Amino acid sequence: MNSVLKIVKEYFLITVGLLLYVLGWVIFLLPNNLIGGGVSGISAIIQYATNGLIPMGVSYFVINIVLLIIAVIILGKAFGFKSVYAIVLCSLLLNLLPKWIPEEFITSFSVVNGPLLCTLIGGVLAGVGIGMSISQGGSTGGTDIIALIVCKYRNVSPGRLILAMDVFIILSSLLCPSYLPDGTLVPTIQKIANATYGLVLITVCSTAIDMFLSGSKQSVQAFVFSKKYEEIADKLAFQMHKGVTVLHSQGWFTKDESNVLLIMARKADLGILMSEIKTIDPDAFISVASVMGVYGKGFDTYKLSKK
Repeated sequence: MNSVLKIVKEYFLITVGLLLYVLGWVIFLLPNNLIGGGVSGISAIIQYATNGLIPMGVSYFVINIVLLIIAVIILGKAFGFKSVYAIVLCSLLLNLLPKWIPEEFITSFSVVNGPLLCTLIGGVLAGVGIGMSISQGGSTGGTDIIALIVCKYRNVSPGRLILAMDVFIILSSLLCPSYLPDGTLVPTIQKIANATYGLVLITVCSTAIDMFLSGSKQSVQAFVFSKKYEEIADKLAFQMHKGVTVLHSQGWFTKDESNVLLIMARKADLGILMSEIKTIDPDAFISVASVMGVYGKGFDTYKLSKK
């Protein structure tokens, strides 16, 4: 039963992530003729260049299927099944949502507000959507798949890797013709402006991806000074199953000897830890600091490059 609920939760979060991703494109980016990175950026360039004859959803699906075959070989069938679901659903949403969302709504929400604001909002929505999908083992396709393949063997930031690949795609848009929805050819000056907005877009998007993916993995280091350190250590170690290290200490002013507890925990668990400690000893002195990374049992795994 638990495994079924876990699968349902994973696919639900992937679906929500895809919906946010597509809404970012349909409402804020496409109406302003903006260009992003990855397969979505390539598909947008194709749609603009063909004056809408080849919709973004069609080229998005075809290109991703090719990349997906490569991903299945390297990352396994589990990844492939989730990503097939993600790519098919994303392609359908890209084709259907523009027809379902009223044009007046899109105009009042995006076109009136200008390309810069739409770049920021669309980038955040797309980045959170990608991050939510990746966190559940899926992908919106394209450069996300390449990033997951590289991250399997290297300790690199997914967002920064996607950013590097996407810069090339955005700059390549300057070499392709582009048409507005009314059939007007976009002048070169406007294409340069759109490419600049595109660079801003992928920066915002990659930052949102990293913030989402690292949010649940951030760790903290806590030092607990308390006369009831044994009771606190037993509570954390045996009931909450947290790693606790006892360090010998001496107050330099009083010369009193005691022990200090060193605790490594996820940032999301900090509130519960603080509550339990204060329940045992309301006068406990606690020092908390964020740490860059924690590698080992119960935390992250350090990946060595294969030679």
